[in-house]
Amino acid sequence: MTHHHDHQHHDDHHDDHHDDHSHEHEHEHTHDHGHSHSHEVDELTRVAADAAIPDSDLGPAELSRRGLLRAAGVTGALTAGIAGMTGVSPAVASGERGRHGHGHQPSGGAVRHWLAGDHHIHTQYSSDAMYTVLDQAQHAAAYGLDWLVITDHGGATHARLGVDLVNPDIVAARAELPETMIFQGLEWNIPAAEHGTVFVAPGRNEVAVLKQFENDYDGSVKGASGNSPANEALAVAGIQWLGSQVDRRRVDDALFLANHPARNGIDSPHEVRNWRDADSRVAIGWEGAPGHQAAGLPAGYGPGSARGYYGNAPGPNSFPGYPAESYRSWGGFDWFTATVGGLWDSLLAEGKPWSITANSDSHVNWGTTSRRPDGSGSAQFNADGKYQDPVYAGGVNLTAGDFWPGYYSRTHVGATDRSYRAVMQGMRAGRIWVDHGGLVKSLDVRVVASGRGRGAQETLGGTLVASRGSRLTLLVTITAQDVPNWSQFVPTLNRVDLIRGAVDPFHAQDKDTFTAPDTKVVEQTDTSGRTGTFQLRYDLGELEEAFYVRLRGTDGNRQQPGYFGAAVDPAGPAIDVVGDADPWVDLWFYTNPIWVVPSR
Repeated sequence: MTHHHDHQHHDDHHDDHHDDHSHEHEHEHTHDHGHSHSHEVDELTRVAADAAIPDSDLGPAELSRRGLLRAAGVTGALTAGIAGMTGVSPAVASGERGRHGHGHQPSGGAVRHWLAGDHHIHTQYSSDAMYTVLDQAQHAAAYGLDWLVITDHGGATHARLGVDLVNPDIVAARAELPETMIFQGLEWNIPAAEHGTVFVAPGRNEVAVLKQFENDYDGSVKGASGNSPANEALAVAGIQWLGSQVDRRRVDDALFLANHPARNGIDSPHEVRNWRDADSRVAIGWEGAPGHQAAGLPAGYGPGSARGYYGNAPGPNSFPGYPAESYRSWGGFDWFTATVGGLWDSLLAEGKPWSITANSDSHVNWGTTSRRPDGSGSAQFNADGKYQDPVYAGGVNLTAGDFWPGYYSRTHVGATDRSYRAVMQGMRAGRIWVDHGGLVKSLDVRVVASGRGRGAQETLGGTLVASRGSRLTLLVTITAQDVPNWSQFVPTLNRVDLIRGAVDPFHAQDKDTFTAPDTKVVEQTDTSGRTGTFQLRYDLGELEEAFYVRLRGTDGNRQQPGYFGAAVDPAGPAIDVVGDADPWVDLWFYTNPIWVVPSR
């Protein structure tokens, strides 16, 4: 692989650390390159590909898959083309249209704004947090966020009182901050697994849907935290129920993302796949980087704890296949995401979307001077459903593990306009990149096909479908940071890494697969000293087989060979040391993938 640089031009607290927490048909087909394999084709694809079944008889997921197959030129029967296309990014065919009736636009052409946000924020309606909704929202706006989700912990008190009581505060904050989008959500205790963000589009039923969901599907409320097939099935049912609420038009949209997925080792690979496959319109991804980033600040000016509060070890509900290293963050990122060729890449190698985010998980924030008032304790919280408003306490809290929303972590979403719906649609489409500490000012990534591809292009989260033999180029436009971040220094981007992997929809026939052996870092680009806006151009060769690419960037301060060795990842993020992991000296950005698929 080769690349060159184009000319440069200038443009001037604590979390609650709970440990609790289809039929297939074999089908023989032949790839275009002549190799024959026996694969199992899932029931969803079999039904969607059966031309004898009219569209009107298909459910939403089957319609989405049928649209995908049509986009690939595969209809009427299971043919060779399915091997390269089954499940590849439903955005190809359905995108925003699949649920909302809008015609699909290429995601590159649809982006009008990159909107920064945070989908994991707690308030006084959480038993381990303290701030008001308006306080969190004002800080988020001040620190540069366009959108945020209030996600107080699910549980008995929240289900009984909090989900109702927080709504007027959210509505008032929306009126106070009309330029900031404030979603109502909750932090779901996923049955048999970790926590997750669930949120819905604002509307008259936002409280009713969230409350019913929490009472019927929350692992804490239902006593369904431990590992069991029944509890895993309850999680799947919850995701499907959220999709049904959108189909019934009770809410305009609903999304679920898994939070701090590797922290306790209890999100097994098959559970993640089952969530995604339950309804891929709802279950769209996980936190690539957890919150609680201040927790790694060394004692003396910080808590001296584990970055992200990733300081745990296997428990009785943990998946036995995960190594000890997976319980630590790596450069502030979750091991599932930070490991090239790991679980995230294993999901992407199936050709199915699974997005990453970066969030504050704000509970109690480092550097603040407030506390809960006297008398506002657990008994008062359980009776009232909330703590009393915090009060000025004097002194600076240097032992809290969180940052305000937007202070350190940002999730950037490509949106067609500045609206709640557009943020959710952009997230579903996978138009996402994340960064820490303001590492770069802006980022644009697109794959362009030339020759037989006739100039087609796609951006993050998209799938570029082009003719075999098309010449492919990856264009990366970066605007270097030129203003100080909230720690009062201007970050510098030292290096950009290009990661590439093959797509095989059948590579994880064992749903507990968490490796992608073909995925590796294929190019490292030195960007040190570059300022203003500059472009990196990578020659991806001629299109023969389906693959995906994603990007990662770093300030270059801390690195080590990746978990699967230097041949896979020569200089990835370093494992974070408990008690000594200052987040400001270890900054990274990650992008979502772009898939590329031959049309025939």
